[in-house]
Order: sequence, then C-alpha cells, then structure tokens
Amino acid sequence: MRRKHEAGWYVAQALKYVLLVFLIIIVIYPIAWMFMGSIKLEKEILRFPPTFFGSKYTFKSYKRVFTEIPMLQYLKNTVIFAGVTTVGAVLFDSMAGYAFARLRFRHKNLIFILVLLTMMVPFQVVMIPMFLEVRYLGLLDTYAGLILPKITSAFGIFMMRSYFAELPKELEEAARVDGCSEMGIFFRIMMPLVRPGMLTLAIFHLMNNWNDLLYPLMMTSDSKMRTLSAGLALFVGEHGTLHYGAQLAGAVVTILPLLVLYTFFQKYFVSSAVSSGVKG
Repeated sequence: MRRKHEAGWYVAQALKYVLLVFLIIIVIYPIAWMFMGSIKLEKEILRFPPTFFGSKYTFKSYKRVFTEIPMLQYLKNTVIFAGVTTVGAVLFDSMAGYAFARLRFRHKNLIFILVLLTMMVPFQVVMIPMFLEVRYLGLLDTYAGLILPKITSAFGIFMMRSYFAELPKELEEAARVDGCSEMGIFFRIMMPLVRPGMLTLAIFHLMNNWNDLLYPLMMTSDSKMRTLSAGLALFVGEHGTLHYGAQLAGAVVTILPLLVLYTFFQKYFVSSAVSSGVKG
C-alpha cells in the first residue's frame, strides 16, 4: 500500500510539472515569436508555413521603427504619463482609502457606494464628456490633459480601503494620544504599514496606463504627444500590412519595460491576487 501511495504521489507530481511547463510554453511562446520575428528578414516573416527560427537575423526593423516614427519621443511621453499618473493615483487613492476606512464623517458609506458604482460605468460612456471637459479647459495635447483625468480611480480607492481597514485601531488611537496630527498618522504610521498594497496598486496603474490605447489616442492629436501604444497603432494603420518586422520591433520596445518590471515585482502581483478586493 505504501509503495502504491508513493507511486501515485510521484505520478501526480510529474503531471503537475508537465502541466506547468505546458502553461509556461503557452504564455512565453507568443512573446518569443514576436522577438524572433522582429529580427528576421521580412521575407522569412511572411514565409508559409511559418518558422520560429530564421536563416539570418538583422536589427534593421528596430532601426526602421526608430527612424520612421519618433519612438524615443513616444517612450518619453509614456514614461511621463504612466509614471506621474501612477504616483499621483497611488497617493490620492491611498488618502481616499484611508478616509473611508479610518475616519468618521457624514454619509461616508453612501459616498463610498457612489464611488464603487463608477466602476460599473464603461469608459466608452464617459469618454466624450471627458474629452469635452479637457478641451474646454484647453488641456488637449498636454501632459496635464493626459494625467489629471487619470490621477485617481475607484478601484484604487476600494483596494486601499481594504488594506487600511485591516490595521488595528490602537495604532491611530495611541498616535492621537501622543498629539500626532491626522496627516502625521497617515504619512508616518499608516502608509508604511500598507506599503505592499501601495506597490501592488502602483504596478496595476503603471501597467494599465502604459498599455492604454484609446484614452491617449483620444486626448492627443499632435504626433509629438503620442504614447507608445497610440503611436505604434497609428504606425501600423499607416503601413497596413507592410513592414511586419518594424511592427513587431515596435511591439517589443513597448512591452520590454513591463517585462522587466514584472520580473522584479512579480511577488506583488501574486499577493494582490490573494488580498486585493477581498478584505474589509
């Protein structure tokens, strides 16, 4: 019986690892194929049946995508847009989440419910009013016009509220007895305790803003203000089915920073899947 039990355990472990390897291949293969396609000759990309490896490799596609479109300017715009928006959103989402979780004020629950209801409204419903608002303020084709409407989110407020709600009340009570102000309690005591949640939220905001296509495309008409996703989409639209290698090279440049980011902060993705949205 013991040998049968050990044999069954080894079979289960082997099946688990086979399944994991299969899933890894499914996830990595499209990215690897995109990179290999970006350094292939154009004729080998269009070869049928398609092949993963090429007979000759070149970086002309990367040179083409950096010469035909202002890729460095797109990268700069994306870093500014995604970076500043992420920092601001994490700060304001944390402050709002702290207020809803720890402070007492009239109609707090009603206001929080109204904030959550905005999560059910698709972006396509509010995109025209948002565009008109930014236009009337004279902020089209500016960094302020890109950043301000994205400076906070209902999801971030909900997520940070769940983290702050888990902290013991004795912490802030002891700080108030010692004469600490509310802002001091928030910045010096509460924020360091929810740092994992803030990093998780920052990663989500950065990913969403970095990959956002429709919003930057709507808020910018000047090519000098395009982000990577919007600029690459226009490049693909202009050239149609031409320059597949350059399109793949542009896609590699777009996703490479996020891959590096995920490599260093992947544990926060895992923790967020377990904790965010299920507390409090």
